[in-house]
Amino acid sequence: MDSHLISRYFPDLTEKQLNQFELLKGLYQEWNAQINVISRKDEYNFYLHHVLHSLAISKIIDFQSGTRILDIGTGGGFPGIPLAILFPETQFVLVDSIGKKIKVVNGVAESLGLTNVLGIHERVEKIPGQFDFILSRAVAPLADLLFWTKDKLNSQSNNELANGWICLKGGDLSDELSKIKKHIRSYSISDWFDEPFFETKKIIYVR
Repeated sequence: MDSHLISRYFPDLTEKQLNQFELLKGLYQEWNAQINVISRKDEYNFYLHHVLHSLAISKIIDFQSGTRILDIGTGGGFPGIPLAILFPETQFVLVDSIGKKIKVVNGVAESLGLTNVLGIHERVEKIPGQFDFILSRAVAPLADLLFWTKDKLNSQSNNELANGWICLKGGDLSDELSKIKKHIRSYSISDWFDEPFFETKKIIYVR
């Protein structure tokens, strides 16, 4: 499955963005040969499982220029790197506690010429500053994510969605969500993307 999957769902990409998305798989294959950040199965389904899944977030929000995003437990750079290609005027800080994964993040960002990505090897609690949105992809239970980052949200919102947490999740979330005492909105990714992979995948927005 190749990068045409991305242009099918995102027909308005610039030539530069199309080229960056096309380069992504090869870059991750090169890094994966040195540092294992993606399973073989996911490498084969790279654009479906990693890139398109990450870009689903853009279906609920069009990040405004200057928006600051914190991607926690980013692993090899998801959802941050694909979103940074899509939103070049938005600033992304990608954090992971495993140093070799951040080495991949910064290597890929440099190869693509992404000046709006900064990868940091650190626990999220120690990251300074405040952000408009905090993203994660199946990193930990929502209650833990909110606790770790409760002081990291900027109070002033400049996007259509109020500042908050945006998480990519899958499966039955009823028990996990019942523990959250904040405003929650759930979106089914299958509303936008046809592939069976997305049937149980959701975006959870908390504010």
